[in-house]
Amino acid sequence: QVQLVESGGGLVQPGGSLRLSCAASRSIFSFNAMGWYRQAPGKQRELVARITSIGATVYADSVKGRSAISRDSAKNTMYLQMSSLKPEDTAVYYCNAFGGYTPQGGRSDYWGQGTQVTVSS
Repeated sequence: QVQLVESGGGLVQPGGSLRLSCAASRSIFSFNAMGWYRQAPGKQRELVARITSIGATVYADSVKGRSAISRDSAKNTMYLQMSSLKPEDTAVYYCNAFGGYTPQGGRSDYWGQGTQVTVSS
């Protein structure tokens, strides 16, 4: 089984910064892609940032320019660095890993348990 464990969430002041971490139980390069999603109360879960095994990245428009997704293969860990945080960034942030498709055609998707980020004065 694949395990993903998020950490780094917490209470941050508006304009502040934080770094979220996602530790995987196997090499992060064994996944086709990894990403961060978030879900605020009453909202749909949305993509924040995504990185492929070759380093291509995608960011949501709402965080573009103030977020950076990265990885450390030696630690099997993916990171999301966020700055200029806003109250609307408040959400539970989830780590995702996409391992491709199974022989039966289903997606091989893995999710962490989430870490709470609260941006408030």
